[in-house]
Amino acid sequence: FIAQPHTSAGRIPTDQGYRYFVDHFTQQGPLPPQQHRAVADFFESSHRALEDLLHETSQLLARLSRHAAVVVGPQPDSAVVRGVHLVRLHERSALVVVVLSNGAIERHVLPIAEAVDNERLATVARAIEPGLLGRAWGTVPEVAPSGDPAVDTVVSDALAALATLATPEHREPLYVGGVSRLAAEQEAFSTAQSAARLLELLEHQVVVVSVVHELLQAGLTVRIGSEHQLEELRECALVLAPYEVEGQAAGVVGVLGPTRMDYRHALAAVTAVSQQLGKHLS
Repeated sequence: FIAQPHTSAGRIPTDQGYRYFVDHFTQQGPLPPQQHRAVADFFESSHRALEDLLHETSQLLARLSRHAAVVVGPQPDSAVVRGVHLVRLHERSALVVVVLSNGAIERHVLPIAEAVDNERLATVARAIEPGLLGRAWGTVPEVAPSGDPAVDTVVSDALAALATLATPEHREPLYVGGVSRLAAEQEAFSTAQSAARLLELLEHQVVVVSVVHELLQAGLTVRIGSEHQLEELRECALVLAPYEVEGQAAGVVGVLGPTRMDYRHALAAVTAVSQQLGKHLS
């Protein structure tokens, strides 16, 4: 459970040692009262757009844990459409706005023909709205032709745009807070290159989101060092907790730091933030 990296070094816990400690001696408890109040106040006073909320939540978790923090946005599959709006921007463009139950707002600018006036735009909105409201995001309806070629063209373009927005590459943005803390913890890594590779990994959202999503259904989870499949994470610990929106697992919050982190405090922080975030979005 302990190792000596080289003859002049002291002994340090191995990954197995940290795992034994987490499994047998780390009792999950609450955050200190002052930090717990700070988390509650943050969400009670938050009236931000979803993207801003998730970004600032990652910053909050980084401050609480004193490590880097990750937040994966709600899975759109878990949301239903609450509202659809079509607004003219300019003579030849309009904005399609879709409001989702998880707080997300999807937007797309549509080019339109000069012949499409405000009355026709209202007709387009009425045509696409019934097939979207109350349905899972990503379900794109079929709309019967109206007999007006200008309207039908905008309907077709709007539905194609919504289908594109619902594809995986447009989903589940990753928000990372406290990256500078990882840079400041370089002495916790075996080499400067190890820290640099980790920082580079965090720039690849798809990779990190896929790693986190593998653990989404596992509940509160701790992965330590060699338990990670990705080489870049082999000197790190990852503490994750899913958050629920309307009773369904929607996304994940987590703390990322060296294996020597304070696991008890990290577990308390991700638990408090995940619970408050889910409550706020429900």
